[in-house]
Amino acid sequence: MKKQSFSDWLRQSLLFITCGPFVWVGYTVLVGVLMPLGKASLLLGILFSVTALFVGVGVAKYIDLKYTVENPVSLPWALRKSLPLAVLAAGTIVIFWFAFMVVAYLFLGEFYKVSRFFFYWELTPEKLSYRHTRELASWIYAYANVTLIFTLLMLTTFASWFSYPLMLFKDYAWSQAREQGNVMLRRNQQAIYKMLGFLAAQAMLCMTVTPLLTPVLYMLTSTMMYVSYRSLFESKQ
Repeated sequence: MKKQSFSDWLRQSLLFITCGPFVWVGYTVLVGVLMPLGKASLLLGILFSVTALFVGVGVAKYIDLKYTVENPVSLPWALRKSLPLAVLAAGTIVIFWFAFMVVAYLFLGEFYKVSRFFFYWELTPEKLSYRHTRELASWIYAYANVTLIFTLLMLTTFASWFSYPLMLFKDYAWSQAREQGNVMLRRNQQAIYKMLGFLAAQAMLCMTVTPLLTPVLYMLTSTMMYVSYRSLFESKQ
């Protein structure tokens, strides 16, 4: 099998987005509208953001089938198929995040702040006033970009970049998905690390310079996860 390159995946992903622009626009707007949940409850914000990221992989599959098979599946089918596993994966990320936060607050002697993980209302008139649009977006979406970087780290540490699509589309168990994903990682190490570095760099850029593009970055990440998976595990070559 021909080795893939990061530039190939990026080009294919950008072209893939043009196949279902209205679906992606709807997905991106929905993500952008609901992401401020994190300013009321970090737990809910992280859970929604990671779920949206993984559900986006299912949406990509729906778009792919819509334009490549005679009897395409419906969007509700894609959502029903991807949502349970996406919520499970997101819940795992939440547990890891909470564990790290507890350790950090214990170290800092601020354990009382742990409760803020579950509920901490920040959408007050004082905090929403006197802000330019970019500053407001940066404040609202900051946690989402950190969540994306944290998710990429957790995937590469405890699973693999391909674990979720392998479990979703091939019904692999977690251990089997991780093993097969790592096999492909070793074969395409340079391309995958460049892709992960690119996505992490874009997330850091969205924290300050381009915060309004945070929902778009989530959509692009979902697309690249599906496109890279398809090129390696569903290739007809």
